[in-house]
Amino acid sequence: MKRSLSLLLAAMLLCSVLLAGCGGSGSGSGKTLTLNVYNWGEYISDGSEDSFDTIREFEKWYEQTYNQKVKVNYTTFASNEDMFAKLSSGAVSFDVVIPSDYMIARMAENKMLLELDFKNIPNYENINESFRGLYYDPDNKYTVPYTYGMVGVIYNASVVDEADAKGWDLAWNEKYKGSILQFNNSRDAFGTAQYKLGLDVNDTDHLSWDAALAELKKQAPLVKSYVMDEIYNMMESGEAAVGTYYAGDYFTMIDAQAEGVDLRFYYPERTNYFVDAMCIPSCCQNKELAERFINYMLSPEPAIANAEFIYYASPNAAVYTDEGYIEEMGEEAMEILYPDIENFSRNYNEYAYRSLDQATLDYVNSLWETLKIN
Repeated sequence: MKRSLSLLLAAMLLCSVLLAGCGGSGSGSGKTLTLNVYNWGEYISDGSEDSFDTIREFEKWYEQTYNQKVKVNYTTFASNEDMFAKLSSGAVSFDVVIPSDYMIARMAENKMLLELDFKNIPNYENINESFRGLYYDPDNKYTVPYTYGMVGVIYNASVVDEADAKGWDLAWNEKYKGSILQFNNSRDAFGTAQYKLGLDVNDTDHLSWDAALAELKKQAPLVKSYVMDEIYNMMESGEAAVGTYYAGDYFTMIDAQAEGVDLRFYYPERTNYFVDAMCIPSCCQNKELAERFINYMLSPEPAIANAEFIYYASPNAAVYTDEGYIEEMGEEAMEILYPDIENFSRNYNEYAYRSLDQATLDYVNSLWETLKIN
């Protein structure tokens, strides 16, 4: 979940989608098809710094394979909630979306997804069995997993004592007051407190959430800032010493860390597991084309390029078993990104945040506002 996004760029791209129309512009070799893809920012290999340009290469591959030109309008969103709001409004239409697990469950409940025809997605066979039949799509009707990951703790070993680098306690350690970063979203922030306290992150009992709020209030005086994308510069520069964030983004940070900064990472024993998956929304205008795009994304070259570019773990065996990919990522990255992959479903089912009912969501959001106001 590499969550970097330029809001201005997103707005411009969204406008281009609306102007271009909401789906295929026709079939046959004389016309150009249109495919509208909606994804997280910086969540695909995009050709920058000589990387594989997934979108352009798909367009070329499609024309060579089907003798049909296709134009991909690629737009990004900042959060699952933003994506859901835009789609549910009916104001826009996309053919492929890549949300997170809990939001997929919500979209399926609201009949916002189309069932996939896996005859058009033969590369689905590359997906590890441990990523099938999960709660958000128990019958494997709507989704193809794209990436997955876990939340952990990033710290600057030049500042933090190694003896303190354990569990969630580090993010509550008074020794590092004013150097601690916390998630700037209710779901992940409350999760850190609940995992720390040994609470069920899917509990609908308000007392559980009240306890988490009390824990976050204890932490608040120690927190330098509540962040999302801002964590990159603050950790890379050494401005902050401790941050809770997604494992894949740690590798982006160490690539850019300043001299004298020694960033390291670990997982607390209890933490969130998540999956982002490719889906076809009910507003799709060209389902077969969308399925062919998903199938292409699972093929080795783009799948490996995307995994290398965004630093997130892939459930695709064509990626994590590839010797070139393993060598490129290195031993530390493979150990952090792929811990016990064959038992992923067991750990996921025990710890993953799920889709909460609306009443609980409303209550959590009210607690979050209380925390931020105070």
